[in-house]
Amino acid sequence: MPSDLSPTARALRTLEILQARPGTTADQLAERLGVTERAARRYVGILREAGIQVESARGPHGGYRLRRGTRLPPIVFTQAEALGLVMAVLDGQPAATDAGDPVGAALGKVIQALPENVGRQAAVLREHAAAAPDRDSAHPDPATTSALVAAVAARRRVSITYRSETGNEWTAEVDPWAVVVRHGRWYLLCHSHRADAIRTYRVDRVGAVGQTPHEFEPPDDLDPVAALEENLGTGWAFPTRVVFDAPLTEVAPWIRPPMGRLEPLGDGCVLVGSTNNPAMYAQEWLATVPLAFRVDGGDELRAAVAAVATRFAAALAPKEV
Repeated sequence: MPSDLSPTARALRTLEILQARPGTTADQLAERLGVTERAARRYVGILREAGIQVESARGPHGGYRLRRGTRLPPIVFTQAEALGLVMAVLDGQPAATDAGDPVGAALGKVIQALPENVGRQAAVLREHAAAAPDRDSAHPDPATTSALVAAVAARRRVSITYRSETGNEWTAEVDPWAVVVRHGRWYLLCHSHRADAIRTYRVDRVGAVGQTPHEFEPPDDLDPVAALEENLGTGWAFPTRVVFDAPLTEVAPWIRPPMGRLEPLGDGCVLVGSTNNPAMYAQEWLATVPLAFRVDGGDELRAAVAAVATRFAAALAPKEV
């Protein structure tokens, strides 16, 4: 715990500890606060002077606890806690960006009740983090997310460090257009000056974030969720092209946006995109499509599909006696 906190801040921290862990002893409280036992008891005394009923008991099952029915002062969030709360709500309830939605209205009340300096950041996060529903989850650092959202709001170019799925790390300057919550993951939709192209980066893989003096203007007709969906399947190292004989309307429900762009082709359709993981594309995505297809392009993807086919064929081979 920081050593320069005021007695009031330590007393409030004492209250948080007793709320979370009834029966906390004086020595445990002292350890959590980073003070002596005598000082810990003094903070308990401050709470009692403020009218908060703190009971104490001796013995092996003793310690401090709040009396049942005690009315507590308003909840106080740190900036990290407030941003974490907003992020969690957006993860689970994408409609929370809409003030007309019940969850959105409740979140708005929470943000309005926050201290001005904390509430401002939480409100910016809610306003500039577009959301689309889905299932999986990944939890980026709230401070990193806050820095990116602040840059989106200020329309200020940032320098970021990024670690790819394969562990490669690089630094790039990007124009942050939007932060989008999709599939339970947080993405940065941006224009990368390193690649001179639109890119989508996982926020949980972004390291340092630093604003630059350069300003930018996002596209006038930008739809962050639609743009993210379109770009998740492009810009990767290995091209993919998969042809289906079935019509597009029949194939579309089985295609995830990161797999690429689905287009009509004669009586069927074609899926064009790219990937950085052909094995995953073949095993986890194509293998789940219950329709006939052929891999018409991408040597790496063809090899990956062949490996899956060989493995499944081996599973049907007669058992040797």
